[in-house]
Order: sequence, then C-alpha cells, then structure tokens
Amino acid sequence: MCETSSSSRPRALISRSALTAAASAAVAAGGHLADLRRDAWGHGVRAVAPAVIAAGASAVRVDSVAEVDALAEHGVPAVTAGEPDIDARLLYGLSAASDVVPVLRLVGRVLSTKPLEAGDAVSYGYTFRAGAPTTVALVTGGYAQGIMRALGNRADVEIGGRMRPIVGRVAMDVCVVDLGAAGAIDVGAEATFFGGRGPAAESLAHWSDVTGLGDAELLAVAAAHADRGWEA
Repeated sequence: MCETSSSSRPRALISRSALTAAASAAVAAGGHLADLRRDAWGHGVRAVAPAVIAAGASAVRVDSVAEVDALAEHGVPAVTAGEPDIDARLLYGLSAASDVVPVLRLVGRVLSTKPLEAGDAVSYGYTFRAGAPTTVALVTGGYAQGIMRALGNRADVEIGGRMRPIVGRVAMDVCVVDLGAAGAIDVGAEATFFGGRGPAAESLAHWSDVTGLGDAELLAVAAAHADRGWEA
C-alpha cells in the first residue's frame, strides 16, 4: 500500500493487528470470496488481499481486470464476478461484535490553536459562538475529504484521549474543534475522527445517524481521500 504526503489531508491508518484478527474472524465465520471492491472499502486492495487470503479465503472480488492482474503477480487469486460470501463488515471491523476492532483509523492533525472569548465565532456563517472562554484547534480534514458538512456542531473527534466537539461549519479541507479548558494541545497532535481502540472507535455509527448515510459508505469515501499508512 503506497503512502502519499499531502499535508492537508487526513491519514487512513490500517492496523496490522486488527486487519489480521478481522480477516481471520471473517473467514472463520464462513464463506470463500471476500469483497474488496471500491478499493477494499477504502482500505486499499493491496493491503487487504494478502491478509484475507492468508486467513483462508479462496479469492477476492475486485472491480477491474487490472486489479486482478496486479494481484496475480503477488499470488493472490482475484475475480471481477461472483457474489462475495465472506462477511465484509466483520472483515473491516464494522461488526457490532464486542471483540471486533476497526481495521482503519482516520486521523487528522492539529494545524494551529486559538483562544476564544465568550461570544467569539468560528468558521464561515458563524454557526458557533463560544459560550465562555475556550481554545479551538484547526484540524486537517474537511468535506473534500469526506468529513461531511452535516457533522459541524454535531460530532466529536478524539484529541489527547478525549472526545472534543467539531464546532462551526466544516470547511473544504479543515474543521474546527473546541478543546475546552483541557489544557494545551500541541500543534501536530493527532485528531482521530473514527476507528482505533480509543473513544472514537465507534464514531462512524454516530456519523451515520447524523448524515443518514451508511457507515460503510462514509468509511469508503473518507478513506479514499486520505493518505494511507500502517500502524501496529
């Protein structure tokens, strides 16, 4: 899986351990053909395919003959037809099972922080005004990267181990997060939108409630517009 370096985009971090565990659980639950369409739901075909075949899948379903040929070079059997019968939600860690960890964590970073006084507003349209003195952070990730506009003033991100609200309207490439009185946050700090093992692990379900879109759709769109990488 290639990594890119656009500083304005969030990162889609694939957990090696979560992918291995989820692939094993999905194959063990039954089926032979895994759904890796839409670039493996935004996770990256070349990242997921070896793991699911190693777990015992017979083949993977992809979108194009070019992907079939590319995977064949790595010894991965792939097809462009047939109905996948391996539980894709389990494969990508979207299952409601208590022992399933999301395979992908979507992460922005803090670009800057700014103190606000009571009554100060943020973002265009001024849909948020501080009710008391606070500090806000400008975070990479906006509606061009799948952080839906509807999430402004209605969703939280994880920064410093705590969930903190997105405030104001989500802009094209950034959003604003209210840090409250929790202390200083360093520029460059991670902001987890969803996934991982912390308090943002199940945030996609809330995004789905807010936007009316399916969590799989939200995941695939956001991950497709992020820079990909790996974590443990």
